[in-house]
Amino acid sequence: MRNLTLILAVAALAILGTSCQKLQSRDQLNKGAQAFRNAQYAEAVEHFKTAVELDPTFPVARLYLATAYMQQYIPGAESPENAQMAKAAYDNFLKVLEQDPKNTVAIASIASLYLNQKKWDDAQQWYEKLIAVDPNNADAYYSMGFIAWSKWYPIYGMARADLGMKQDDPGPLKDKKVKAELKEKYLPVINAGLQALDKTLQINPEYEDAMSYKNLLIRERADLVDTKDEYEKEVKEADSWVQKALETKKVKAERKEKKTGGGIVADTK
Repeated sequence: MRNLTLILAVAALAILGTSCQKLQSRDQLNKGAQAFRNAQYAEAVEHFKTAVELDPTFPVARLYLATAYMQQYIPGAESPENAQMAKAAYDNFLKVLEQDPKNTVAIASIASLYLNQKKWDDAQQWYEKLIAVDPNNADAYYSMGFIAWSKWYPIYGMARADLGMKQDDPGPLKDKKVKAELKEKYLPVINAGLQALDKTLQINPEYEDAMSYKNLLIRERADLVDTKDEYEKEVKEADSWVQKALETKKVKAERKEKKTGGGIVADTK
């Protein structure tokens, strides 16, 4: 009987200790969140790391830790410290996905990391994963359209420059061999990007950035057609998307002005 009492007492202490750790973990999470709100990201990381150590099964703490690392990553900055921040964010988002494979914040964040690092194929794969768990994510489809343009545009610009064509020179490309090579390799990329942007606009018809990139892809695709008539038709369609984007921005601005009342508002504190 005494042995049973001892076992129960030890078990109760273990449960109490676990509960205390969970409470301490949540306290560290709150402190980290406060530091994050104050843009003290390095301090936030330390609190979130402690929260994860106290309760490794607390997925929110791990997600916040990854986000705090990601917040310190500077896109385009090439330094070992910056690369380390990106890797720390990536590794912790992966650990979130080990516990919650359908966590859309973690998936979208990894996709965004790769996008900011200009790792287009990796970013594409992760946006596809995001769409698999969140089929109506307009931002994911838009990003895939942006990736298509980002793959295509440098090659397109270089081809025009090599042919001695200025930015405003009308097309299509005069060199048939160059045009055929570009069409074979990049026309599928362009069309896939346009399909992704179409899906974006199906989900959100007022996504004006998607309209802008539709304009760019169609306008640049015009250089790959064979005749002047086809070229002018493509350019006309591209122009229509410029107009739609401008009209959408105007409508949204007017809606915002009506909502806020517009004009100058006196400070009545």
